[in-house]
Amino acid sequence: MQRVMVRYTVKPGRTAENERYIEQVFAELARTAPPAMQYAVFKQDDGVTFVHAYVHESEEGRSPLPELAAFKAFRAGLNERCEVAPIRTVLQEVGSYRSAEQPVSPG
Repeated sequence: MQRVMVRYTVKPGRTAENERYIEQVFAELARTAPPAMQYAVFKQDDGVTFVHAYVHESEEGRSPLPELAAFKAFRAGLNERCEVAPIRTVLQEVGSYRSAEQPVSPG
């Protein structure tokens, strides 16, 4: 299982553009529904720092995310959009309570 976090800060005025690319990635994920993966993107309170969290389980170790056309388009201009370059961190789970696949039911 692969767990990765990527954090970066976009240049002022580039937030909406970055979000459009991210929305396109999620639209393609909704259409293609790759199995055994979780992917979430968060924007921090400063409005320009993004955190991507990715978990993928694959027997062959290949991630479907970099193969998506929308993700390739997102990555193509990312470095130019960034004020602070992406930092990729591999994560090792120590524990979890409710993962992204386990929605909290009301009441």
